[in-house]
Amino acid sequence: RQSLARRFAIVVAGPLANFILAFLIYWGLYLYGVPGLVPYVDVPPPGTVAAGAGFQAGERITRVDREPVATWNDVQMRLIDQALERGHLEIETQDSAGHIALHELDLSQLQTEQRDADLLDQVGLKPWDFPIPPEAGRVLPDSPAGQAGLQVGDRILAVDGQPLASWQALVKIVRASAGHSLTLTLERQGTPRIGTLTPRAEQGERGEVVGKIGLSPRLSPELNARYWTTVREGPITALLQAGSKTWEVIRLTFKTFGAMVIGEASWKNVGGPIQIADYAGQSARLGAIPYLTFIALISISLGALNLLPVPLLDGGHLMYYVVELIKGSPVSDRTLALTQRIGLMVLTALMGFALYNDIQRLLTN
Repeated sequence: RQSLARRFAIVVAGPLANFILAFLIYWGLYLYGVPGLVPYVDVPPPGTVAAGAGFQAGERITRVDREPVATWNDVQMRLIDQALERGHLEIETQDSAGHIALHELDLSQLQTEQRDADLLDQVGLKPWDFPIPPEAGRVLPDSPAGQAGLQVGDRILAVDGQPLASWQALVKIVRASAGHSLTLTLERQGTPRIGTLTPRAEQGERGEVVGKIGLSPRLSPELNARYWTTVREGPITALLQAGSKTWEVIRLTFKTFGAMVIGEASWKNVGGPIQIADYAGQSARLGAIPYLTFIALISISLGALNLLPVPLLDGGHLMYYVVELIKGSPVSDRTLALTQRIGLMVLTALMGFALYNDIQRLLTN
């Protein structure tokens, strides 16, 4: 029999490899540059937490709990953290005149269902919907837009004869027209054209069916510079950022597990192989950076899941070793057999529940 320390190291090696893979992915992404939307705030809907906190349209979020933020993703990560604790967030903003304001978000009143949904939407923190010209910037090849022959640079003038003033107007029409044919009036290099396409029905952010055509807008350099940023670091800073990001995701993963156990988070969030494959496909279609980010998140989730103190998992073995360390002798064969049966039942129930959630999402898509 190998020493306790050696057995402990062997068991920890598996989850640690998951975390190291995520760390290396984040390091590479920070070296390459991670694009993100600058956190400008739109008008909060009346009655929301953000409206009560006094947010104004056009303010830029600069700090959350005194920590600087560069993108909406940074804001969302800190929001999730405090929502799980039912805490408060101090958010610092700056308006176009340079005036700084402090807003306090009280997340203690959020219900479980609200915390499981899009938190930014639930608290009323909406990204500023700045007007974008209805001009094609990227066309996915296997999408309805690609099959209809749309090209980069095409300006969409009207849909079914209805003139378009902005990209947002086009998105609104497309989302409401899943499975219905649309006639587009285009302008390509000064020449008018007519095209027809049918938006593909896909699942929206809240589980509803929406139409999508695989088209993204072209942003002018001025709009890009103001509303989009790329977080790019040098080798050493990227290393530190990757470590911080990996730790933050690990910590939030375990907090979410704990919240589900005590009923503070819904078990509807548990997903199985069907959901993982779906998200992998969606992220791959969006490009290399979203796909690699998804791989890092899955790697951390698998590592964290494997460390749970459930027999048959690595965390269960570590639990046995801790007991052995305390009592000075290994766990008895009878106790080992009994706890492993319990662990098998727990894992079977968890996998069954995840598969049930997957099928439920497919049926309600």
